[in-house]
Amino acid sequence: MQAQQKKIQKLISFVIPAYEVPTDMLQECIQSIRTLSLSPSEREIILVDDGSKEPLLTALGEATDDIVYIRQKNSGVAVARNTGLKMADAVFVQFVDADDVLLRTPYEHVIDLIRFNECDMVMYDFTENPSDAATVIFNDQHPISGASVLRLSNIHGSVWGYIFRRSITGSLRFTPGVAYGEDEEFTPQLLLRADSVIVTNAKAYYYRQRPTSAINRDDIKSLLSRLNNTKSVILGLKHRSGTLPPEERLAMQRRVAQLTMDYIYNIITITQNRHYLNRQLEELRKEGLFPLPDRDYTKKYKWFRRMTSTSIGITILMRTLPILNKER
Repeated sequence: MQAQQKKIQKLISFVIPAYEVPTDMLQECIQSIRTLSLSPSEREIILVDDGSKEPLLTALGEATDDIVYIRQKNSGVAVARNTGLKMADAVFVQFVDADDVLLRTPYEHVIDLIRFNECDMVMYDFTENPSDAATVIFNDQHPISGASVLRLSNIHGSVWGYIFRRSITGSLRFTPGVAYGEDEEFTPQLLLRADSVIVTNAKAYYYRQRPTSAINRDDIKSLLSRLNNTKSVILGLKHRSGTLPPEERLAMQRRVAQLTMDYIYNIITITQNRHYLNRQLEELRKEGLFPLPDRDYTKKYKWFRRMTSTSIGITILMRTLPILNKER
């Protein structure tokens, strides 16, 4: 009797959480994965339908046999991603939002990086204009630890901005119920688990703004929920940093400081309410997060820290930032 043939593990699991996404966008997203140079034996596409009113299975067409389709009760994107991560069976995992697209040429470069390097993650760039991607000459940094990436630079925390080795996640998962900021909670913790990270300027991901997506809701309830979720993530990361070894603690402290700066900025531009801002600053002060730590991170950070360190500076920010934000 011949020995049973050993199962060959796939290279990449593409996990797509989806809820009420337009059919044409979902089809473009899936097609952008299927047209990559990966053979069906090298990749799996996992679509997690998070309780859409009409099952998304009907939108898959000829791609149905090429996709692992999971339909669950509406539980939010964090739970949908956890479901996909649990089902993933490949060496690497790539999260893709259902209304976005992978750009073939730069993403093929990302695939080459994981094929020919012993790395745990590849972090790449994104674009809102696909034509920009064609003009980029690829520039890859030498592999460094994830802790070094966090300590030396500002990252883009979105989970679709990198591909990662599935084995480094361990028990790490997205926190159910966190509707905004779940990426910012997951990404720095994942980075600290990565021994080797390659950062490339390849614009491999086409991020499409959709007016009806959760991130673009502008009613006051959604905006305040977004701010509250962000604060919870910041406090959670801050408390975790106290249990980390020295280098990792410094790395996490930088990320916490950056997120705190962004949080204060968003309070000013979203609420334009000095009383609300003062209450939140006082809460941050009690947690040791305000004033912002005096660190030589970036010019923007140092400028914002100086401005928020005085009442006059905060008044100037309250008057100017909402105007500047509208002009962007």
